[in-house]
Amino acid sequence: MLYVDIPTAGDIAALASYRGDVCVSIYLPTTPVTRQTRGDRIELKNLSKRTVEQIRSAYGDERAAVLIAEQLDDLVDDDEFWRFQAHSLAVFATPENARTFRLPSSLERLLEVSDRFHIKPLLRSVSFPNACYVLALAQRGVRLIEVSADLPAALVKVEGLPVDAGRAVRGVGEITHWPSGRIQGREGQKVLLRQFARRVDRALRPVLGGSGLPLVLAAAEPLASIYRSVNTYPQLADPIIEGSPEGLNEAGLAERARPILDEIYRHEIAAWQTLFSQRENNGQATTDIAQAARAATFGAAETILVDIDAVIPGRIDSRGAVSFARQQGEGNSGLVDEIATRVLATGGRVIGVRKADIPREQSFAAVLRYPV
Repeated sequence: MLYVDIPTAGDIAALASYRGDVCVSIYLPTTPVTRQTRGDRIELKNLSKRTVEQIRSAYGDERAAVLIAEQLDDLVDDDEFWRFQAHSLAVFATPENARTFRLPSSLERLLEVSDRFHIKPLLRSVSFPNACYVLALAQRGVRLIEVSADLPAALVKVEGLPVDAGRAVRGVGEITHWPSGRIQGREGQKVLLRQFARRVDRALRPVLGGSGLPLVLAAAEPLASIYRSVNTYPQLADPIIEGSPEGLNEAGLAERARPILDEIYRHEIAAWQTLFSQRENNGQATTDIAQAARAATFGAAETILVDIDAVIPGRIDSRGAVSFARQQGEGNSGLVDEIATRVLATGGRVIGVRKADIPREQSFAAVLRYPV
């Protein structure tokens, strides 16, 4: 099972806006298989040593080097922490504090020491995770299946999840009719199924809440529409796995769900690209870094796509003017990162993608609220 700590918009905004003398950002690909995490722990230990070397050489701050090394080494030695992992681990450390996030997407290994955190890779996991849950819903059985990028699908145990529809609302059997009262026949059956669906939804809330992962529904009508009408999880996907899921095992459901994940991703990117083309004709969209920096500074950036792998060294002043640098280091940071930070701070949205998804394959593209 994947154990994820998806950062909220508030978490990302706090990380993006933080400034300190020494800020360490580490991204490490990991395995969710507990017995195979030893290599990940060794890699984090090696990154901890490199961190100390960078702090000493770039900042000459022995105190910060020692305090951050202690925090990273404590994390390496925490057996309980390593029992529960996902596909990537993000660590953000200062001399006073260390925060970790376990992410469903596989991210490139990265270490950066600066006066701020490097958050751009984090945005990919928040934007388009390569994982989901499948709710296999039928009158005679309910299952929640976890689907990840490169692990076998796994059945998730859910406290209080109904065994079947009949026992959920009447104590026994499949719902075929309304036994008594003013509602009869098919309409009565729908009332009972709606009660059943509500109980399923309530049981799922503690498991799904905060994960941010899409929920793909596998169900036949009328139960599919009934469940959708009572669902309270905001990431319920529009496409469904049609028909009764009773004849599909976990692997079969995962196979049917993965094209839906791809469809969700393609639909959102295509909709954004269409909006970009429309706004570009009115001067409200750009791939020019200087224009985007000004827009982000003055709150004009509505949404931006950023290439999570690109780093453009430089700095942006308080008026949004850009100064490029030959390499990233003290006194400058990634320009795309800084633009993303300012967009988040002014209520905009940042979507981390691959370069091929960005118009004209630039490092970023911005849709603006108004021309600048």
